[in-house]
Amino acid sequence: MSSIDAMPRRERLDPTRILTLAEQLPGLIFQLHRRHDGHLHFPYLTGSGTRVLGMDPEALAEDARPALERVHEADYPGVMTAIERSERWCIPLIAKFRFMLGDAACRWIAVRAQPQRLDSGVLWHGMMLDISEQVAEEERLRRLSDSDALTGLANRRKLLKRLDEEISLSNRHATPLSLLMLDLDHFKRINDTWGHLEGDEVLKRLADCCRSLLREEDLLARLGGEEFALVLPLTSGANARQLAERLRRAIAEHDFGSLRPGQVTASIGIAEHRVGESRDQLLARADAGLYQAKDRGRNRVVASGR
Repeated sequence: MSSIDAMPRRERLDPTRILTLAEQLPGLIFQLHRRHDGHLHFPYLTGSGTRVLGMDPEALAEDARPALERVHEADYPGVMTAIERSERWCIPLIAKFRFMLGDAACRWIAVRAQPQRLDSGVLWHGMMLDISEQVAEEERLRRLSDSDALTGLANRRKLLKRLDEEISLSNRHATPLSLLMLDLDHFKRINDTWGHLEGDEVLKRLADCCRSLLREEDLLARLGGEEFALVLPLTSGANARQLAERLRRAIAEHDFGSLRPGQVTASIGIAEHRVGESRDQLLARADAGLYQAKDRGRNRVVASGR
């Protein structure tokens, strides 16, 4: 027997059963009416969402403002624009917004409704669904796409995006911008001697060590393996060198657990952005400084002059 025939037709159309089903939905079914003078109210509102969101259907049947006033202030203009666009062009009402519950708590709500023109105005028939868990999962995935799983730092993708933004600002306003490339010295030896688990611990502790010396606006990223990059907005080459020396010393003196201070060191290359210079050119100069630091004996800082 097909699923559509599983319930007798009379029971399928029973309004009581439909209302019971609506109460199980993670949201609500609604009608929203807008009069010609702009007044909004909900002639019909049912579903579990009325309890979760703390809405009073009887009050909202007279005036929708108590619900609209709880739409997050950053989302409110978009919701009203969607309503007006749907009314004007008689197209589906589609919106996503945060509904405030008090004490800064909120739920993400998705709305989809179909408009119907009446002599008294426009009547929408639709659904509101609580999509808070979906939004949280999307945010988690977004963070993962921008973050290094081991250290929690930005990854290469996020670094390149941020570098493009800062270079654009530097080119437009001639503001200083510096880039550091940092590489742990003899990291393969650490992995071979103490194991890859210890090597991963070194990388995580290195990230913590560097973060403690940085400003909020600085961006530290792991490019892969033991190579890191640091974007320093509004920072001249001279100031970047001072920070690089502090980082170099802090790493050499840091407690890396099983490894004694001095067993973990880093080489650092520096490049200050030149107005009109591309991202790839800046990266290449910082890389050149890093390789010079390696060639000169490691555990040192070199500013690229090319």
